[in-house]
Amino acid sequence: MNSARTDDQEFSGTNSNLFALYRTMCRIRSFEERVGELFVRGQSAGSMLHLSIGEESAAAGVCAAMEPKDTFTTHHRGHGIFLARGADPARMMAEIGGKEAGYCHGKGGSMHIADMGLGHLGANAIVGGGIPAVVGAGLSALHKKTGAVSVAFFGDGATGQGVLYESMNMAALWKLPVLFCCINNQYGMGTRIDQATANPVLHERAAAFGLNAQTVDGLDVETVAETAQTMIDDARKGIPGFLVVDCYRFYGHARKDKSPYRDSNEEETGRQKDPIAFARNLLIESKISNDAELNSLDVDISAEMDATIDFTMGQTEPPLTSMFRDVYAPDQPEPEPLQTRLSRVLSRELPANGGH
Repeated sequence: MNSARTDDQEFSGTNSNLFALYRTMCRIRSFEERVGELFVRGQSAGSMLHLSIGEESAAAGVCAAMEPKDTFTTHHRGHGIFLARGADPARMMAEIGGKEAGYCHGKGGSMHIADMGLGHLGANAIVGGGIPAVVGAGLSALHKKTGAVSVAFFGDGATGQGVLYESMNMAALWKLPVLFCCINNQYGMGTRIDQATANPVLHERAAAFGLNAQTVDGLDVETVAETAQTMIDDARKGIPGFLVVDCYRFYGHARKDKSPYRDSNEEETGRQKDPIAFARNLLIESKISNDAELNSLDVDISAEMDATIDFTMGQTEPPLTSMFRDVYAPDQPEPEPLQTRLSRVLSRELPANGGH
């Protein structure tokens, strides 16, 4: 097969969309590597960030099955999901760097990125915190008859949160267009899943609520995408689902966590479940692509993601005067800065904005 192609070119057969899925996963990993670099250089906003290296198939596969009108929430490890949804990596990196040019003007940082234009209802640093939002979004879509589906992305650690079970019950009871997507990377911070639950077959919990529930191996991004497509199509018909994507978290809970709770043998074995390496081998074996084309793709992606660092370093931090932007309604007066208020009180002046 001729290696000259466009990114959205499709092929016949079972591997028709594999190249596009592979490209998405490579972009995610390359971006995450640059995020880690930003942190090591001390140029990221906040003291923590969480990488999704090893989990790329969940983001690429599920997002490939979503339509533009669909909405979603992510957890604290959600950079890759947002990127797979079509986010601009430069604006994402700027947000992680706390810069004005970021998606939330530098005020959201790594764990609170959102963009309503892409259907991103918000990332949440609270474990399971974003899950109930998709129930509300699904209820809205049902009543407005928009045909949209809302997807909640969360980690296996969230299966210990009661709000998940309340949300699953409501989604099943009201037949909402919702998909719960649990990215099971085997660890909730430093606790392995089999040490946190007596039954690690997580989708069985959702089945008890009446949800369409399945587990897929995240090693194969095509399987993830195909299963997600079927479950999202069903959700659109009023059959909510719960999809578990099994994968392995290559690194520690956060960038500065060296994962002392895992031995080297476990990490070596776990990292062999690399969805990118698996997809690359399949592309070559199936003669969809070749080493030269894939190497060229790697170079292009590396250059794209290197540019996100340069872009971020060239941006400015948000001015203090913008601290209340997007917090209050546009027609409401902004609160009086503390220093101004103190000066006014001490001088016994009346407030200029009517009392705020």
